[in-house]
Amino acid sequence: MSATTASSNGRNIARRMAAPLRSALTEHRTVVLVGPRRCGKTVLVSALSRERGVPCRSLDQPATRRAAAFDPVEFVVGADPVVIDGVPQVPDLAGAVAKAAAHGSRPGQFLLTGSVRAPGFADLPSAQPGGTAVLELWPLSQGELDGRPDRFVDRMFAAGPRPDHRSAETRAGYVERLVRGGFPEAVSRTPLRRRRFHDAYLTELLDREIGQLAEIERIDEMRALTRLVASRSGQLLMAGTVAGELGISQRTVARYLTLLEDAFLLRRIPAWTRDIGTRAVSAAKVAVVDSGLAAHLVGRGAAELRSLESPLGPLLEGFAAMEIARQLTWSAPGIEMFHYRTRDQLEVDIVLENPRGQVVAVDVKAASTVRDEDFRGLRHLADRLGADLVAGIVLHTGPQTLTFGSRLCAVPIAALWES
Repeated sequence: MSATTASSNGRNIARRMAAPLRSALTEHRTVVLVGPRRCGKTVLVSALSRERGVPCRSLDQPATRRAAAFDPVEFVVGADPVVIDGVPQVPDLAGAVAKAAAHGSRPGQFLLTGSVRAPGFADLPSAQPGGTAVLELWPLSQGELDGRPDRFVDRMFAAGPRPDHRSAETRAGYVERLVRGGFPEAVSRTPLRRRRFHDAYLTELLDREIGQLAEIERIDEMRALTRLVASRSGQLLMAGTVAGELGISQRTVARYLTLLEDAFLLRRIPAWTRDIGTRAVSAAKVAVVDSGLAAHLVGRGAAELRSLESPLGPLLEGFAAMEIARQLTWSAPGIEMFHYRTRDQLEVDIVLENPRGQVVAVDVKAASTVRDEDFRGLRHLADRLGADLVAGIVLHTGPQTLTFGSRLCAVPIAALWES
């Protein structure tokens, strides 16, 4: 049986995370699948529960939620193996699962889901051998939507770019992909219906998920922060500057950013350094995890973004970064994503580093023509990393791969999912 997600036109789309989930269930007593609301977690775990022949209990059902809240321990006693969907809705449930799993020994006892990184998940015994595995599911990747391999990250570390790779994708095609995003319920909608979906999604997330979880009274402040972050895609986000612009305290900004990240609306991309001098800037970038939602937040549709004068560059960088972030959930383990910028403005949009200290560096350009000067930041890293720089890539909207020196290439953005 294939673990799939149904899109808004009813098409079943195979999910890359199905295989890692199956593998984790053979090795760990408890597996937690977290990710944004409406990204397909329920559909995926329901399919796996049927495949394994185990019950699936959804806490979206009021009666089930009341039973779990009334007596969390009794709710899980004798219930394994079981799938429990929406665990953060009952704050004490994760602790009850931890106690039950501690007395068990077989893998696959509990498969849990959550749309927030709930504090209760920290109670699960992840440090114990065979204890808890936490996996992330994101909105659909371009490869999942197209039925393509989505192996760019592994390919770059293993063999570098293919010098003969060409893509038929156009700038207009990239714009359409960007504004479509990856939420299963949104990808096949008309632009008007997609805007309505995004409006409803933000209201549901901010008012229900975050508002109830953190008891926030000023949701309007968080909405303003979310729009501001989307407008600053590709830039460093300084909490003090943001606080001044919004008229709220720096501590409140820091708290809101953490909540938005815990709810999978935003992703922080930390600064990368390997003690290369003292010039690296330490501030993180923050990106909206879904490009369609990001375009909605800044009020840009496909028609506007197709213009050569449009602010496509920052949104396209976020789009590429989040495609790579999706791939990190099923690529070789231990690869982390950063950005790099020096005080004299040399920068690299995305720095990927594996556990061996090898680096793949990526810049993103919203242009079909790549010039030698577009490699300034990448050459800066190449000079300092030496052989540890496996590849320096400029992703662009043109059709072909071009070589700009040893380990330096300009590659079509579509190589992210076509490689």
